[in-house]
Amino acid sequence: MAKNKFHDGPGPSQRQLRVGEVIRRTLSEVLARGDVHDPELNRLSITVGEVRISPDLKIATAYVLPLGGKGQEDVLQLLARNKHELRRMMGKKTGLKFTPDLRFQIDGTFDRMDDTRRLFDQDAVRRDIED
Repeated sequence: MAKNKFHDGPGPSQRQLRVGEVIRRTLSEVLARGDVHDPELNRLSITVGEVRISPDLKIATAYVLPLGGKGQEDVLQLLARNKHELRRMMGKKTGLKFTPDLRFQIDGTFDRMDDTRRLFDQDAVRRDIED
C-alpha cells in the first residue's frame, strides 16, 4: 500500500500549518482579484478551502472548489495550466524563502458534510442520538 506523504506520523507540524494557511490566504486573494493573466481562470469564482504542505515544505496541495461545484475538472485544468504564474505570485506576496510547488485537488469537504447531514437525518440514527 502506498504511503501518503501528508498523513505519515503524528500530523502536520506548526510550521506546515502556518505555511499552508499563508499560502491559502494568498492564493484565495490572487484568485479573487483576478491577478492571473488568464481570462478563463479570472472569470471563475474559486474557493480555496485548505492547503496542505508536505513535511519538507516543497509541495503545497490546494483543495479548491468552484462556486456552485460545477466545472470541477475544468477548474483543475485551468489552475494546473497557470500553476507556474500562481507559484511566482505566491513567492512575491508571501515572502517565503522557498515557494512550494503547487498542486490542486477538488475539496470534498462539502460533499462529506452533506453525507453526514443525511446520516443524521435517518430515523434510526436520530433515534439512537435522542436516547
